[in-house]
Amino acid sequence: MILIKNGRVMDPETGFDKVTDLVLSGGKIKSIGNTETADFEQIIDAEGMVVAPGLIDVHVHFRDPGFTHKEDMQTGSRAALHGGVTTVVCMANTKPVVDSTEILDDILKRAQKLPVRLVQTAAVSKGFKGKELVNMEVLKAHGALGFTDDGLPLMDEEIVRRAMETAAKLDVPVSLHEEDPKYIKRPGVNAGKVAKQLEYGGASDEAEAVMVERDCRLALETGASVDIQHISSAKAVDLVKDAKAKGAHVTAEAAPHHFTLTEEDVLTYGSLAKMNPPLRTKKDRERIIEGLKEGTIEIIATDHAPHSVEEKAAGLEKAPSGITGLETSLGLGITKLVREGHLTLMELLEKMTVNPAKLYHLEQGRIQEGKPADLVLFKEDEEYIVEKFYSKASNSPFKGWKLFGKIYYTICKGNVYDLSQD
Repeated sequence: MILIKNGRVMDPETGFDKVTDLVLSGGKIKSIGNTETADFEQIIDAEGMVVAPGLIDVHVHFRDPGFTHKEDMQTGSRAALHGGVTTVVCMANTKPVVDSTEILDDILKRAQKLPVRLVQTAAVSKGFKGKELVNMEVLKAHGALGFTDDGLPLMDEEIVRRAMETAAKLDVPVSLHEEDPKYIKRPGVNAGKVAKQLEYGGASDEAEAVMVERDCRLALETGASVDIQHISSAKAVDLVKDAKAKGAHVTAEAAPHHFTLTEEDVLTYGSLAKMNPPLRTKKDRERIIEGLKEGTIEIIATDHAPHSVEEKAAGLEKAPSGITGLETSLGLGITKLVREGHLTLMELLEKMTVNPAKLYHLEQGRIQEGKPADLVLFKEDEEYIVEKFYSKASNSPFKGWKLFGKIYYTICKGNVYDLSQD
């Protein structure tokens, strides 16, 4: 048994918030409440620390198989642990694409040995070609807990409708990358004043809006659980808010870079600030924050997208889009949302733990007796500098930033990782 004593225990599902003790046993939370020290295998003095559910990130790329020069399961897991993330939902845009049981079975078998929990999505369309549906029933039976062609938009409305109808029957989410190529001159940078200054072309917010409008309508018509991935524009937030008011089961996720940075940061960070969908205007950033406050955006997810140093050094036009995110998400949430008064710490944790768990029907994300012993222990008011990355990649504009919320321990499956020793 493991005793965590004197920590501020926070459970976002029930609102429990109290300085008390936790006892862990057999990979589960055994008891909550003050406990006299007995014969424990390990005692962690968490005085001054928040004890929260381990973070659940529903939008992660581990690049395995096929692109392991960028990241692999082991390095990705290491990055997750250092970010307090105990469950990752991995996207299907590997090589080969996760569109068959053979590929899915291989990933899930290898994932069993990881220090974090890995949930794998499968593709919506075969080969990510957007033309033919995968066998969603069989893939779910083999362990796929959701479906997505993330990285590519699904342009065929009939394919999307059929996918949503099947997903509704299977009770799994469909996650959607919302960018219509017709409105993109060049991806990765917002089609605004910065793109004009750089003579870059850019991606219009209309590219996102037209897709979100269509898919919110289809979600309402089919009753499917739909996840609008990495929402980036004020227009899209308003469309999701309207759809939810009409009764659509639409969830939106916001990435830390979209509530932290704007298109202006491309001038400072270059390719490190290039991503799809792109960083947009101050108005868009403020609307995303308002969407988080009002509950339109229920989930914070990183879109952890590692790339090699050489790839990102190729210049703004040639460099691939995406940034790493697992190791900085909690710090950015506390620094930019909690400390600036937009969310309470409990509200932030809700969007990073129990809400992601509900989307994928996971029992993690809660601190309750009998639930998995997946936890993160951090000091909310302790500042640290983003210096070292445990990911294989370090393509982040946040290197050198001062953030709050230093993580001391991550516990997953009842195993304790003392990050202060690294």
